[in-house]
Amino acid sequence: MNISRRSGLKMGIAVLGVSALPGFAAAQDAAPAASFTYPVEGGQVVFHPVEHASMVVETPGGVVYVDPVGPPQWYSGLPQPTLILITHEHGDHFNLTALENLPGVRLITNQSVFDQLPAEIQARATVMNNGDQVEVIGMNIEAVPAHNTSADRMEYHPVGRDNGYVLTIGGKRFYIAGDTEPTDEMLALENIEVAFLPMNLPYTMTVQQAAEAVAAFKPVVVFPYHHRGSDLAEFARLVESSDAGSLIVIADWYSSGEAP
Repeated sequence: MNISRRSGLKMGIAVLGVSALPGFAAAQDAAPAASFTYPVEGGQVVFHPVEHASMVVETPGGVVYVDPVGPPQWYSGLPQPTLILITHEHGDHFNLTALENLPGVRLITNQSVFDQLPAEIQARATVMNNGDQVEVIGMNIEAVPAHNTSADRMEYHPVGRDNGYVLTIGGKRFYIAGDTEPTDEMLALENIEVAFLPMNLPYTMTVQQAAEAVAAFKPVVVFPYHHRGSDLAEFARLVESSDAGSLIVIADWYSSGEAP
């Protein structure tokens, strides 16, 4: 599926491969699909939802695996990675066995995951802390804060430990939030074309928090992800009732039926 500011789709909801959301109607060209394509200068970016918080991102400069967990069959038929990004240490985002099953490419991760890697993987890993930036495979990667803000949830994702990532590819900015509630840095983001936002309790955002974040930084396109058990219809209603003007894309993040 190809969506851009110039695609002709009205802002609203597009459904990719989801049939269990009452009241959701797919856009005319949003037939069940396993990938989302976004044009950028010099080519295109293709997002492949894998499972829960894991995704594969094809870029003009290479292929990025984000938080790859799960068995090898989850990645069957997908292009091999050039780079692996890991947001934080929780088991639905970081799994050493899954990493060992993948090619030995460069990793970018936060310090807490780096400290858990064996020496042979540390040798090809780069640590990014909140606020760091790096140029790699033709894109800029910025590590942005990802943490809880509610006092009763701080134990899950403390301030300063975990990363979200903003990828600037061919002049477009793509935001992968990781596990977080709305941080000041998230709410201040600008010129985000595509945002992947988590929403599940008690670990990340409520659908209300996620919708308020969308209304604040107004990404062109929003993917709910990491949303097991969340009311996506309510999220869509809240976004549509705001002035965000964002297109909500409901992708199939749970096709395997297995917990990550």
